[in-house]
Amino acid sequence: MTASLWLAFFAASWAISFSPGPGAVAVMSASLRHGFARGYFATFGLILGLWTQLAVVAVGLGAVIVTSALAFAVVKWLGVAYLVYLGVRQWRAPPLAVPVGDHPLLPVARRRIVAEAWLLNAVNPKGTAFMLAVVPQFLTPGEPLLAQYLIIAATLTLTDLVANAFYAALAARILGALRTPARRRTINRVFGSLFVALGVLLATFKRA
Repeated sequence: MTASLWLAFFAASWAISFSPGPGAVAVMSASLRHGFARGYFATFGLILGLWTQLAVVAVGLGAVIVTSALAFAVVKWLGVAYLVYLGVRQWRAPPLAVPVGDHPLLPVARRRIVAEAWLLNAVNPKGTAFMLAVVPQFLTPGEPLLAQYLIIAATLTLTDLVANAFYAALAARILGALRTPARRRTINRVFGSLFVALGVLLATFKRA
């Protein structure tokens, strides 16, 4: 990969990372519930999911998922079901609890936050199709593919870390304004609705 090609991909990566989607919603939701420090761990799960998608594309399975109607349908509806599940769970959750004084909330395990975020990105055929459509445009024929895929993964990791830090900090800041249970319940339902809406949107996604 030439320097000019990498710079082009680097510029595109910022747009990719900052574009609103399930990942941004997941990070903001986790930060609202657990604060910035713990909620930001969702970013690591999203990045692991991104690496999973990239690995799937790199070994050729991505092409199978996109070209096989059955494989595509199975992965797509798993993704839809998971998004809707997250939305319903968020909608039905009790009002967001806000730490008071020296009595912090019982923390949720970081590995659970990471695992849920990983699954969100990994089970997403739209992401696979996106990788198949975009990544080959930045590969240089004749050069070792593994090194190029590693550069692409590292670049997306960097921009995702920054973009999700912004989303997590924004959500954690909003947490201070949620003074009443009614407001906190409303935030739950807003994010729950967003997850369901993203699931519905994914359900309409079709193979090119």
